[in-house]
Amino acid sequence: MAAAEDIRAGIRARARSLGFDPVGFTAAALDDGARAGLAGYLEAGHHGSMAWMEEKRERREDPRGLWPEARSVVVLGTSYAPGFDPLEKLEHKDRGVISAYALNRDYHDLIKGRLKQLAQWMVSRFGGEVKVFVDTAPVLEKPLAARTSVGWQGKHTVLVSRTHGSWLFLGEIYTTLELPPDEPHQDRCGTCRRCQDVCPTDAFPAPYRLDARRCISYLTIEHKGPIPEEFREAIGNRIYGCDDCLAVCPWNRFAVASKEAAFQPRAELTAPRLAELAKLDDAGFRALFSASPVKRIGRDRFVRNVLIALGNSGDPAQAETARGLLDDPDEAVRDAAKWAVGQLS
Repeated sequence: MAAAEDIRAGIRARARSLGFDPVGFTAAALDDGARAGLAGYLEAGHHGSMAWMEEKRERREDPRGLWPEARSVVVLGTSYAPGFDPLEKLEHKDRGVISAYALNRDYHDLIKGRLKQLAQWMVSRFGGEVKVFVDTAPVLEKPLAARTSVGWQGKHTVLVSRTHGSWLFLGEIYTTLELPPDEPHQDRCGTCRRCQDVCPTDAFPAPYRLDARRCISYLTIEHKGPIPEEFREAIGNRIYGCDDCLAVCPWNRFAVASKEAAFQPRAELTAPRLAELAKLDDAGFRALFSASPVKRIGRDRFVRNVLIALGNSGDPAQAETARGLLDDPDEAVRDAAKWAVGQLS
């Protein structure tokens, strides 16, 4: 069998040929700090309504809780660095802003397919058993990645790379192979507070801690029902996710815009008119967001977000659009429509 270092080199080369960017290696284990961080996060209720985090806590806090046979983890990153300033669109109040990662195809499908290709190649070349995961599995992927050379977990809790900034999708291959781990990447946030200070809803109670209940990404994607009124004006025209804390990271200056075709913004999603989005029925929503990650939140939650943005547009002419949804079958849509009419009238 090949030497462990040769296996690592082979995996890294094959991964990059498949389109992955950084590649790292670590043991299938997490330290006490990662487990304590998860425990504190859950006990503080910072996960909001994401009950699945608590339900699968034991699997999440230990890679071998998910798969006892795992010995090593290969961490793969894929850059989706945008070729534009995500914050510029916030100035166009009549348009909706969708997070940069969701402007085209769902990354889960692309990355999982490549993970499977790499995992199959690993088995055929080096033996062992493998399992692949993207972020839908109970894996603490950012703490795992921070144990490798890929990067460190920044003060905004997202992984930061010296090469790719804050714009990385992560995926993992668990393997029964014993592979030498990387030296963990040094934290290079220093005294910088840009991600903390830019947050419109003050969602960071402390550096390296996020209260999802205050996060615009959580509120517009995970949160069901009416959005709490205290956050509505701060949401502005963000209708799916929020890139503010990522976009201001100084390490992004080293990131090269992704050339991956699946991540290039679709023209109809780059600056869509709020008034047109508000009129979407279920069929129209599904057609517009076919194969997009936006599709999973459904028409009702999406139109709720659009109405909040309409209410923040400052254009009284949009009040009539909001009035047209005062009798919508969905309670959260009706609530948002009523709020928007009040804001614009």
